[in-house]
Amino acid sequence: MDLIDRFRLDGKVVLITGASSGLGVGFARAAASVGASLVLAARREDRLDAVAAEIRDRGTKVLTHRTDVSAQEQCEEVAQAAAAEYGRIDVLVNNAGVGPSGSALREDPAVFRSTVDINLNGVYWMSRACVPHMPHGSSIVNVASVLGSVASRFPQAAYSASKAGVLGLTRDLAQQWSLRRGVRVNALCPGYFDSEITNGRGSDALRTLVSENSILERFGEQGELDTALLFLASPASSYMTGSSLVVDGGLSAIV
Repeated sequence: MDLIDRFRLDGKVVLITGASSGLGVGFARAAASVGASLVLAARREDRLDAVAAEIRDRGTKVLTHRTDVSAQEQCEEVAQAAAAEYGRIDVLVNNAGVGPSGSALREDPAVFRSTVDINLNGVYWMSRACVPHMPHGSSIVNVASVLGSVASRFPQAAYSASKAGVLGLTRDLAQQWSLRRGVRVNALCPGYFDSEITNGRGSDALRTLVSENSILERFGEQGELDTALLFLASPASSYMTGSSLVVDGGLSAIV
C-alpha cells in the first residue's frame, strides 16, 4: 500500500455519532472525501437529513438513523441497522457530546448526570453495540477533549469528568479488543475549535483565554482536526491503540 493510500477509507463503512452539527458534520464530509460509506447518527433528524443529502449529492452512500447515545437500546438499533445495510462497520467515531459549564455548587445534578450519560456512557454503549459487527483491522475513535487531561479555566466539572472518563475507557477497551478482536481503540483530544458550542454565549472571553494560554494563540479550524481523525480512523495509524492524540494548538503545553 502506497503511503498516501494508507489514509484512505475506500470501501469502508464509517459510523459517526453526533453527525448533525458541529465537528461531526466536518468528520462526515472528511470520511466521505476519502472514499468511505457513511452511517450518520444523531438526535435531530431534520439536521441529520440535511447533512446526509449534501453528502449524497457528492456521490457517497449514506444511511441515517435517529439515535440518542445515552440510550443503550438505541445504540444497538443503529449498529444493527448499519450491519443490515452494509454487512459490517469498519470505523466507529464516538463524537456525540454536550458541553455545559457552570459552578459545581450551582449546577443542576440532572445536568451532570445527563452530561455523563451522553459523553461517557454513550461512548461505552455505542462501542459495545458496534464491536460485534467490526472485522479485524477496524478502528474506534473516541472524541474526548484536552480538558480530560488538563484543568479548564472555566468551571466545567461535568464535561471535564466525562472526557477524563473517555480517556480511561479508551485505554481499557483497547486492552480488551485490540488483540482479541483486531479492533484498535484510540482517543482524539481536541482543544478549542470553531463550532456551534464555542461560538455561543461567552465566546469572546473564551477566545481571549485561548489566545493568552496557548502557543498558537487561536482556535483551531475544522480541517485541522479532520486530518487527525482520518489518521486515527485509517490504516495510517495501524500501530496505535490505547493512545490519545491531542490537537489543541499548544494549550496543554503551557503550564
